[in-house]
Amino acid sequence: MKRLIYIIVFFQLLLSCTSEERTKKPNLLFVFTDQQSFDMLGCYGNKQIKTQEIDEFAKEAVLFNHCVSNSPTCTPMRGILMTGQHGLYSGAICNDLQILPGNGNYFAEVLSAAGYNTGYVGKWHLYGGDRFRPIPAGPYRYGFDNLFLSNNCTLDYTRENSFFWNEKGEREKFNDWEWYGQTKQAIDYIDDHAHEPFALFLSWHPPHNWGGLNGYDAPEDMLALYNPDSIKVRVGTSDTPEVRKMYQGYMALCSSIDKSFGDLLNKLEEKGIKDETIIVFTSDHGDFLTSYNQIRHKSEPQAVSCRVPLIIRYPEELESRKSDLIFSTFDFMPTLLGLMGLESPESCQGQNLTEAIYNKDDDAVSSTPLYQYDHNWRGIYTRDYTYAFSVLPYDDTDTISNCLYDRTTDPHEQQNLFNSSDHQDLKVALHEQTLAWMDKFGDYGTEWSAVLKQIISKEDYDMLMNGKAYFEGSGATGALKGRPVDMIKRQ
Repeated sequence: MKRLIYIIVFFQLLLSCTSEERTKKPNLLFVFTDQQSFDMLGCYGNKQIKTQEIDEFAKEAVLFNHCVSNSPTCTPMRGILMTGQHGLYSGAICNDLQILPGNGNYFAEVLSAAGYNTGYVGKWHLYGGDRFRPIPAGPYRYGFDNLFLSNNCTLDYTRENSFFWNEKGEREKFNDWEWYGQTKQAIDYIDDHAHEPFALFLSWHPPHNWGGLNGYDAPEDMLALYNPDSIKVRVGTSDTPEVRKMYQGYMALCSSIDKSFGDLLNKLEEKGIKDETIIVFTSDHGDFLTSYNQIRHKSEPQAVSCRVPLIIRYPEELESRKSDLIFSTFDFMPTLLGLMGLESPESCQGQNLTEAIYNKDDDAVSSTPLYQYDHNWRGIYTRDYTYAFSVLPYDDTDTISNCLYDRTTDPHEQQNLFNSSDHQDLKVALHEQTLAWMDKFGDYGTEWSAVLKQIISKEDYDMLMNGKAYFEGSGATGALKGRPVDMIKRQ
């Protein structure tokens, strides 16, 4: 009889453990870089860049070949990521605007309400106006109610000058390269919260540049990994000593980020929680690196600007593979919440792609919208094509914003078919699809300065238009009068 009781108790304990394992909430570690194009990782086919840690990580994960930054600039992308909403609804339609409070509907707010300890480390760029201000605790942290360590948005991440605002609102120096200091902060957070469900977002500033052609400064040991004389630049890019020097710094920053990413993975392994943590690696947008003879680095529809890496590891649920599913910034919040067993609020405008990922249905998404308000263009990205056009005022001489690429025959997007007589039917079809996306979000194609005048104060408008809004002490707030979609009038 005693033996029978022991057996019953044993199986009850076994079932109890199994039930606990099934109901345990997965952690989330969301790591994103700034201005890292999809082609700047070894796992995406770049044979000269050294990113061993991320490349090995990708072998155990789902690597997405078509991750699209819908509005490829810092604040607009981050706004979609954190809110699940188009910039017309959250307010994040250009850099240095202050997105509206979420009232419980934003990404981290949903996670916090579900019992997650939420942490944020690194670049923020969502508070608007003067970039040299700490972000106060409360509604403008959008649900990151536990750890919040950021410098909002500074452009100097060198060992001598990089800093963050501590929880007392004081400016504190890292005394290290910015991302190395931020990685240490993230590791300390994991140490402190490994025993409870956590959601940690880590935003590294590199490989974003901060000083023109020679501004991709990097640690000496990382620079030494690359000989600028032997670097191969992208197809269609001017191959000059200055450009190769820029590539050296950019690639060295990518390698230093890779080193830090490895440190994070080692910490998760050490704490025994790596396999029960959803780990995401991506970037906010890409970098032209002078492709198409562009001085600007982003904000355009070309793949080097709008297409970014995306790698998701969650071995308990996801089989490692390469996926051709179109995954956009809009889809991060609903999909990751779906993987975590949580519902998205109705305000979330993206798609929950968990079933498509589980079922390996790479045809589940046919297109995703592209737009850039402050550059006056709208577009669309499909599996095979990229299309964009200038809105008011229309500029038919702009061969960057007005573009049509067939990526099946022209993967490097060197042949702009926008004015090709042989492709007018295709152009019309893609244009109609673009207009349908615009209609979905209530986008009238209003000219940028007219948009801006309607949604912020005259003082902020003047400073934004003359480039002074983000200066320290400018007094600019970037505060909105309300949701842009409710205020912008059809022209």
